[in-house]
Amino acid sequence: MNEENGKMNVVKRKGYLIEVVLWSIAFPGFGQLMNGKMVKGILFILLELLINMNAYLNLIIKYSFTGEFEKAIAVSNNQWALFYPCVFAFAIFDSYVDGIKMTGKEPAPYIGIPFVMAAYFSTVGVIYGDVKPFYLIVPPIFIPIILLILGFLIGMLIRKWILYTVN
Repeated sequence: MNEENGKMNVVKRKGYLIEVVLWSIAFPGFGQLMNGKMVKGILFILLELLINMNAYLNLIIKYSFTGEFEKAIAVSNNQWALFYPCVFAFAIFDSYVDGIKMTGKEPAPYIGIPFVMAAYFSTVGVIYGDVKPFYLIVPPIFIPIILLILGFLIGMLIRKWILYTVN
């Protein structure tokens, strides 16, 4: 948490958590910077740049959006792209949890499960993103994104089930 003179700064601005999560989605590490976690933020930014540049994610995005799916697959480096979903999901999770703490609250139990499932599913999306039947229907970059969202939703259901069975 941000601390000045031994006192914790509590953020009371309405919509703060949404801002933190959206900035983290836009660019991993930005949410951490908003939370005042400069070292973590810079580390996530550097990891994002390293993985993005070596996986050629920006070219994959460009070719996917312009309908050049074969080019998107040809330029991709899946050895690097497989790292991205976990770093992306963890950066969002980390900024969200720190953001909750910044508002003076404690994170709910098992809050990480949807983020973990999002990372798992999105990684599977990277693996199958260059398989012909899939990318002929959905652009290669969207397969991991769709599975990330699906994984998050399934993770929310799993979390609810755990909370239900524990209580």
